[in-house]
Amino acid sequence: MEQLVGERVGDIVARDFRTAKIFTEYDIDFCCGGGVSIAEACQKRGINAVELAKKLGRLENSRKDLRYAQMDPLDLITHIVNSHHRYVEENLPSLKCYLDKIEQVHGERHPELAEINRLFSAAADALTVHMKKEELILFPYIQAMEKARSEGIALPKPHFGHIENPIRMMEDDHAAEGARFSQISVLSQGYNPPADACQTYKVAFAMLEAFEKDLHVHIHLENNLLFPAARVLQEDLKESSAGSR
Repeated sequence: MEQLVGERVGDIVARDFRTAKIFTEYDIDFCCGGGVSIAEACQKRGINAVELAKKLGRLENSRKDLRYAQMDPLDLITHIVNSHHRYVEENLPSLKCYLDKIEQVHGERHPELAEINRLFSAAADALTVHMKKEELILFPYIQAMEKARSEGIALPKPHFGHIENPIRMMEDDHAAEGARFSQISVLSQGYNPPADACQTYKVAFAMLEAFEKDLHVHIHLENNLLFPAARVLQEDLKESSAGSR
């Protein structure tokens, strides 16, 4: 149990994705903030670390769903694009429309709606650019690295230099969006609509909450699984290239 308390949150979720639900229940960030230990995360939140570790231990000792951890980089990319990128693209237009509408109708009584709308619009623009960079630059290069390793062929040098450069840029983007949605969550009182909220208001907040939850999973799969795998690929290719000389 002590060993589990000392483990990093992101590593635990990478090992058993079902633990993400428990961390979410305790309001512990497992994606952008996944680099801290359970002990550190619990101390920050005022949570009993032993109690949390016991709950995680019971889950890990049960039948594990290691679907994501068992995926290779190519499968992860396919899943991220087809599931999470598509989710963002499909939900941005309606969410922006709803937020515009409730700000117009309820903004005078609830001035925080203007800031929520502004933050989400900024997130929508940033995520759109971010995903295109991944789909057009980073992901194709990771796919090329996997192909070079499996087929033993040479890999052209990318214009961005080392793979660490675009990965760090993507991680910085993830941190920025995580912080932005934390602000939205605070402003919306944890996505709880006020008593005078209309149905559109309630739907908008429910969609915002679902959007943030999907984004957490999206970021986790990249930060804690895909990007570490890409770094390993880079090192494998480097060693293979050195050995062939």
